[in-house]
Amino acid sequence: MKTKKISNLENFSGTILIPVFETSSKSIIPIKFDDIEISSKVFYGKKDTHYLAEKNNNIYLFIGLGKEIDYRSIKTIFRRISSKEIESFPKCVALFIPEQFNDALVEASVSGLLLGTYNLGHYKIKGKHPFLDDHFELEILSTNDHSVIINKAIKIARAQLETLRLVDLPPNKVSPKYLANWAMDKGAKYGFEVEVLGLEACEIQGLGAFLAVGKASQHEPQFIIMKYVPKENEKSLKHIGLLGKGITFDTGGLNIKTAGMLEMKCDMAGGAAVFGAMQLIADLQLPVKITAIVPCAENSVDNKSLLPSDVIHSYSGNSIEIIDTDAEGRLILADGLSYLIKNFEPEYIIDIATLTGSSMGTFGHECAALFTNNEAISKKLQKVGDAIGERLWPLPLWDVYKQDIESDIADVKNYSGKPLAGAISAAKFLEYFTQDHPAWAHLDIAGVAFGDDEFAKSKHATAYGVQLLTQFIEEL
Repeated sequence: MKTKKISNLENFSGTILIPVFETSSKSIIPIKFDDIEISSKVFYGKKDTHYLAEKNNNIYLFIGLGKEIDYRSIKTIFRRISSKEIESFPKCVALFIPEQFNDALVEASVSGLLLGTYNLGHYKIKGKHPFLDDHFELEILSTNDHSVIINKAIKIARAQLETLRLVDLPPNKVSPKYLANWAMDKGAKYGFEVEVLGLEACEIQGLGAFLAVGKASQHEPQFIIMKYVPKENEKSLKHIGLLGKGITFDTGGLNIKTAGMLEMKCDMAGGAAVFGAMQLIADLQLPVKITAIVPCAENSVDNKSLLPSDVIHSYSGNSIEIIDTDAEGRLILADGLSYLIKNFEPEYIIDIATLTGSSMGTFGHECAALFTNNEAISKKLQKVGDAIGERLWPLPLWDVYKQDIESDIADVKNYSGKPLAGAISAAKFLEYFTQDHPAWAHLDIAGVAFGDDEFAKSKHATAYGVQLLTQFIEEL
């Protein structure tokens, strides 16, 4: 999507998008725009409503915002318009920016319009959304210059669109190798380095916990390492480590899932969020140093499968007793954390994963579970999440929960065996491999990465985490 600023509608012929704040159904003052008047009895800007009018070969699409607006609501409103009013979009479309719009609302509006081009029917014969035409140019009708924030909004949406696609494509398409190729292609395009450790390299490195998860699959595991360093003096930059769970499909292993397996292509949504964040961070050329790791594997079943009661050795050297093969995400993240800390020593570490159903049982689909040993990081992540509608809430890491991962035979076990506090015991397991890093956070996004909404009939990706991670890093 390209954009250009216009100061008036002279010589314009097409569709004009007009955001309208809610007044009242009893208001005697009609809504006015460019000689168009709409009685409040017909339309008064109520949230989630819109009104079409036609005059002088132009279509006027009035968009109700409601009285109280926020970033997430605006983004969803404009995504809905873009997605469901395609027939109202000819070759020329203009977006009117009200003077009351701050940068955040401008960003949300434009980003939402581009996100509305997403269609879950990847393997259907379908036409291209008008906004995706190579020659399409969104005209911005405003008295102010919003070009910088609009450019950022487009980059945010592009990264989120990539993440939606990665999570929603089927597992016979999105294998670990597919994700490795994606990272290399985007790294070359946007400017970050990519190193991929295949099976033999991982064996040499001693990534035992990671390899144990993927050994029953026909798809070779890929340990993907991405590095972004801008042109600024590297020594003066903050160094952030990102880690994402990249399980391309999770059968549960021999502790096979008895329900919900259809949705398990989403078990790499944490990794996809890291991929999207790396694209966006590099695209925005943020003045930070990033090292990101996404261990990618498929948790499948065959005669090589990991067995309950097996004891394996991790990259850190610690032994792990396997209680449940369906608690595999924490195994690959354990090696990812150890590798990240030992080899790159980042100042801050955030891991993100669709890790436990327990987090969903606690928060539903409203927010992610946040675990951290750093109060400043906790407050900053929550503040950013509230601002953009990617909310999270802290759960404890009290030492009393250590007993849930204590093993008689090994240094640690991968599952408590209890139907209680699952998200917390999983976080305690990860904490064990952080080597007491002073600025680590774990985001359990099982309830927010994949779900139902108005944009498809089946559950699908949300791209949760892409903007959250990027904006958190931007504001550090």
